[in-house]
Amino acid sequence: MVRRIGVVAVVLLVTGPLTGCRPPAVPPGAPTPWPSGTARHWQWQWQLRGPVDPDVDADVFLLDPVTVTSAETATLRERGRRLICQVPVGSYAGQDPDATRYPAAVRGAPARRTGSHWVDVRRWEALRPVLADRFRLCRGKGFGAVAITDADGYAHRPGFPFGFDDQLVFNRRVAELARSLDLSPGLVNDVAQVAALAPDFDFAVNEECVRLRQCARLLPFVDAGKPVFHVEYAGATASFCVTSVGYGFASIRKNRTLDAWRQPCPAT
Repeated sequence: MVRRIGVVAVVLLVTGPLTGCRPPAVPPGAPTPWPSGTARHWQWQWQLRGPVDPDVDADVFLLDPVTVTSAETATLRERGRRLICQVPVGSYAGQDPDATRYPAAVRGAPARRTGSHWVDVRRWEALRPVLADRFRLCRGKGFGAVAITDADGYAHRPGFPFGFDDQLVFNRRVAELARSLDLSPGLVNDVAQVAALAPDFDFAVNEECVRLRQCARLLPFVDAGKPVFHVEYAGATASFCVTSVGYGFASIRKNRTLDAWRQPCPAT
């Protein structure tokens, strides 16, 4: 249920380090590091709509690589922010700039995004060049990490007879492709495969695990010292933060439109 994902870029609270204590940002051309000792302390922001607000007190920004400008990412990098681009890997939408590159043979049933369709993840040779260029767009705009979305078509009705294991193979290939292009890979949702995929990804992004009672399934990332960037869209932070901070997540509340507004869990 990720909202407004064109080809999207990701910018990733709980107890955020002070600005002067942030680990140094990496130069362009290098994947973003996530020191294990800071996994639960990142402040993060997820903004996919409206002009990027560079004054948000966050270490990590999750953004749309198509709509964000190079000037905006440069400003954030100058301030030491880590940038994550959000990229749909298991679907395409008619409004995506590269929609025509998806051959008819890989186009499946309607997916979550308006006007989008699942793709046949078994056809790696057809999908790889398109995804590589989506990742290169992120790299070219100064991102050091990528969060992959729509990586769970097997759990829906994608229009193709692929299953759990086919999705695992695909998701691992996507993570490997990201690393080959100097991007740190992150997994968005797909909680049913977290136990299997946590070793292949550097971080997780999750929507509403408190409401859905799925937070415990994200513990393989926490146990490995990897950050979990978590968002809820309803409820008071004073209520859900008790759960999410207890699990070791970096948590915020957002509007479902993913505009600039955010409310972080209180620092502890």
